[in-house]
Amino acid sequence: MNARRLFSVLLLLSLLQPLGAAQAAPLSQETIYTEKARALLEGLTPEERVGQLFLVTYKGNQVGEGTQIYDLVVNYHIGGVTLLAGNDNFITGENALNHVLAMTREMQLNRWASAQLEMTNTVTGQAYQPKFIPLFVSISQEGDGYPNDQILNGLTPLPNEMTLGATWNPSLAYETGVVLGSELTALGFNLLFGPALDVLETPQTGGPVDLGTRTFGGDPYWVGVMGSAFTNGIHEGSNNKIAIIAKHFPGNGGSDRSPDEEVATVRKSLERLKNFDLMPFFAVTGGASSPGTTVDGLLASHIRYQGFQENIRSTTRPVSFDPQAFSQLMSLPALSTWRQNGGIMICDNLGSRAVRRFYELARQPFDARRVALNAFLAGNDIIYLGDITSSDDPDSYTSTIKILAYFAQKYRDDPAFAQQVDASVLRILALKYRLYDNFDLQSVLAPPDGVTRVGDSAQVTFEVARQAATLISPSLAELNDDLPDPPRFSDRIVFFSDVRSAQQCSQCPLQPVLSVDSFQQAVLRLYGPQAGSQIYPPYLTSYSFEQLLQMLDGVEESQAIERTIRGAQWLVFAMLNVSADLPSSSALARFLAERPDLFQQKHLIVFSFNAPYYMDSTNIAKVNAYFGLYSKNPIFIEVASRLLFREIVPSGYLPVSVPAVGYDLITATSPDPEQVIPLSLDVSLPETAITPTVESPVGTPEYHIGSTIPVRTGIILDHNSHPVPDGTPVQFIVTVNGEVTTLPLAGTTTDGIAHTTININAAGTWEIRAESEPAKQSDILQFEIPPEGGPILTPPATPEPSPTPSPEPSPTVAPSGEVEEQKPPHTPGPVDWLVTLLLSSLIGYSSYRLAALNGQVRWGLRGALLAIIGGFVAYLYIVLKMPGSQALLLDLGIWAVVLLAGLGAILGMISVWGWRAISADMKGK
Repeated sequence: MNARRLFSVLLLLSLLQPLGAAQAAPLSQETIYTEKARALLEGLTPEERVGQLFLVTYKGNQVGEGTQIYDLVVNYHIGGVTLLAGNDNFITGENALNHVLAMTREMQLNRWASAQLEMTNTVTGQAYQPKFIPLFVSISQEGDGYPNDQILNGLTPLPNEMTLGATWNPSLAYETGVVLGSELTALGFNLLFGPALDVLETPQTGGPVDLGTRTFGGDPYWVGVMGSAFTNGIHEGSNNKIAIIAKHFPGNGGSDRSPDEEVATVRKSLERLKNFDLMPFFAVTGGASSPGTTVDGLLASHIRYQGFQENIRSTTRPVSFDPQAFSQLMSLPALSTWRQNGGIMICDNLGSRAVRRFYELARQPFDARRVALNAFLAGNDIIYLGDITSSDDPDSYTSTIKILAYFAQKYRDDPAFAQQVDASVLRILALKYRLYDNFDLQSVLAPPDGVTRVGDSAQVTFEVARQAATLISPSLAELNDDLPDPPRFSDRIVFFSDVRSAQQCSQCPLQPVLSVDSFQQAVLRLYGPQAGSQIYPPYLTSYSFEQLLQMLDGVEESQAIERTIRGAQWLVFAMLNVSADLPSSSALARFLAERPDLFQQKHLIVFSFNAPYYMDSTNIAKVNAYFGLYSKNPIFIEVASRLLFREIVPSGYLPVSVPAVGYDLITATSPDPEQVIPLSLDVSLPETAITPTVESPVGTPEYHIGSTIPVRTGIILDHNSHPVPDGTPVQFIVTVNGEVTTLPLAGTTTDGIAHTTININAAGTWEIRAESEPAKQSDILQFEIPPEGGPILTPPATPEPSPTPSPEPSPTVAPSGEVEEQKPPHTPGPVDWLVTLLLSSLIGYSSYRLAALNGQVRWGLRGALLAIIGGFVAYLYIVLKMPGSQALLLDLGIWAVVLLAGLGAILGMISVWGWRAISADMKGK
């Protein structure tokens, strides 16, 4: 081929390439997953399709051939399983984690093996070969061990959500999520029920349900921020191999019933839900900042709403069963967008006592098939069956098989139902393809050595514990005055702990949640003979709350406790949540109320290793210090020990309201009135949003009539020195030549910062400042706007936003257009007064000596006196800020005092000699 022909061919190819690219645009990754799911769906039987809709549970820790779960996985094609400690799915001991990994691998292997054999459909009699679709293997692991963790041993002891909330640090929530995601993936889990995005509106310590530490806090914005960071961490730590199901949608914070025991009725309208409970769910769905912060699904809870449609007499069914309420929630913009992008909905456990009680109110037999159908028709994609059992069935296994058969038959008979099933299964398969690019055994099975990579991230938990530790009462300054020193070597310390125990399984041995001497042992390890000998071991004693209760009840064998208390200098209490079901949990309250004689003149310190609101104001007033640690694992006990010995300064803040100490979260998260709000030109706006201006030679924008000035605040801080929540109102106030010409411009914050633009429509001096109630002070931006056709002046250069409030003066514009830094003028003080006295006295003394040498002693005294008076008159001129004095102080500082005092003294002295000359002249005449 000659050169000319080769060139022609290349030219033709170059022209065709863009056309081809335009005709075959690359598919998005999400579209690829959906297309793969659709292709797989086409080859599934009705039984395989409906099987994908269900999450089931099972009893015991065996999953091999002959077990009920094996039958459901292999022959009924169920979509996933949930492992629970309450079902004895876990064991204890050194091999506990190896056993978990072996179970998850075996269940996936069982599913894969069934796809290699031809099966016969029991309904149609036709032969078919099942497709290999990985199981969802799910778990709820909320942190802080029993009762909210399913696996109690072997994993890194992570904190609960409220602990993370008390740090107010999203990066720690992210790091915690990374650890959890990494460790659960190593064990073969691929679906996590969590995080809980409930907003704790009002603590209910006296009711039958209390969210306790199972929430990030009581502010919707911060719950969303921490939940987003935690979600991102799990995705990152699991390498996007865990589906995250946020709970308990649309929010359980206002419920007054345990969701497991009874269906609660909450009096809230949809509008109120949108502005409070739903905000964290918006933050991790359609409002998420990135794919990593977006949850894969939501767990619909069994909650009814009174006044949902503003009609207080109307009450919904439980949202998980109510198609109308469910549809209205899903139609909200953030949720609708997320749903269209593949978000899945899972109904909460249908086997709970709450669901059974709700259906039994109709005095009809409990029909598991009808319950499951109602949950699916409401709009849920996955039905979490749990331990669901019909009234006439012997167990949940039997009921589950009947449900599967019922759904498969309805799929064949009802085209509308079949269409809804296919839509849900398509979402489920697409999600599984997001977890595993290909459905092959190598991609799905967790590595057999995964256990070696878990349990070694305690440093993350320690940092969370350190930053979460909160001094609830009193203030740090008051504590330092009251208890300036930690326990001494000669001090006797008595520890009281709310001892509780738990079991990993019904046949497993009891293990302590908080042991009687855990606090004492931590102190010995950190400050005993092997660590500096700050304390004397025989002077430490430990008792349980149960033993304290016996002492208060007058049990004779416990009177030795009273003698020990009387001889101690320090009483340290480690408390958990207070519950009517645990009488010993009230031991501290009874001790403070009944035996003030035993703790007066002693140092009484209380550490709460659960929610911080179980003590009332009367009892808090009786203790020297009340700390919140929020979690109870050994790392938090270590941090408490370091707090006791003043090695750590508490830096956390309460994430929920605690009325007993006057802490209101709404007030705490409002702008701090003591701050000066930073204000600057907004260089972050796109150029198209700003009216074009003349550019100065150095590239600084210049404004004139018709220009638009973009303005932004710096980070506005709340009372705890954190950025205020998104949506905090901010007003920008504009004055022209000292007069407010328009109403304040309203804005709201995003990430603590508010933006606005200001249209210039008149010449003169323009000043801009900002307010955010109750913060009234801000920097002031000043611009000199020339008349039309006049010279254009340059505004101040944009200062960097200040991360912390600072009372620095505002920049102003010099005639040259450059920013002049205004320094505060020198303020006269005692030193200036002393300088004035010395200088005036020196000039007066000189006057006196000069007169005395000429024999004019009387006139010399007059001159000295008036010199001193003149100096102080000049000093008063400065102090009273008379005209011109402030300019001199600004330019010369203390030298202005020296200059004016000296001039005043000299003028006083000269006046005397002038007086003398006039007197002598008149006498001569």
